[in-house]
Amino acid sequence: MIPARYAASRFPGKLMQDLQGKPVIQRTYEAAVNTGLFQEVYVVTDSTTIYDTIKKVGGKAIMSIKQHECGSDRIAEAVEAMDVDIIVNVQGDEPFTDRESLAGVIEVFKDDVKKEIDLASLMTRISDWVEINDPNTVKVIVDNQNFALYFSRAPIPYPRSRELDIPYFKHKGIYAFRKSALMDFQRLPMLILEATEKIEAIRYLEYGKKIKMVETNVSGIEIDTPEDLEKAKKVWK
Repeated sequence: MIPARYAASRFPGKLMQDLQGKPVIQRTYEAAVNTGLFQEVYVVTDSTTIYDTIKKVGGKAIMSIKQHECGSDRIAEAVEAMDVDIIVNVQGDEPFTDRESLAGVIEVFKDDVKKEIDLASLMTRISDWVEINDPNTVKVIVDNQNFALYFSRAPIPYPRSRELDIPYFKHKGIYAFRKSALMDFQRLPMLILEATEKIEAIRYLEYGKKIKMVETNVSGIEIDTPEDLEKAKKVWK
């Protein structure tokens, strides 16, 4: 499922911006399909422009019925009546989505015999202090089994001692959910930490869900700003 909202706060209309001859959302949809990992791939959107763009190229799209604050809510509405076990959420602004990373989050559930894991998601190591301090970059800290402890737009952990070699991880907006966890998310109200950080993954933690993080070396480019789009164009060439 690829949630696709037209009116993004930081870069409105970014999903319909041209990326070397095709809109960003079409590039992302094609990347997800081309992994060959999924039975079905859908774009879930509130925009007739995005819906029509995907349908025009023979893709699958679902129009949201309700207004939604985040991608998890949008996907939950779309899959509520579907007979599925695991749903993978690929952000619409991730045109460099790759097979290896997606396979990693799916593999988590194959090994989870006791069904203790509610979600799996991706993280990639970062070392650039500009990126570490950038509030547009969501950071994550994990325990010794790579379960998420917290997500933040601030640098976490705080580098009180620069003598320590502290690893910093960027959270990549790709999730794999058990359907039950996703439906719980839809009915549970937002709490103070999620409201403060504006990071939907925090809601799962606040309600005691277990998120297994998978490290990937594939950083890609998430298109959050016009500058990101220009970087993506150069990489695509």
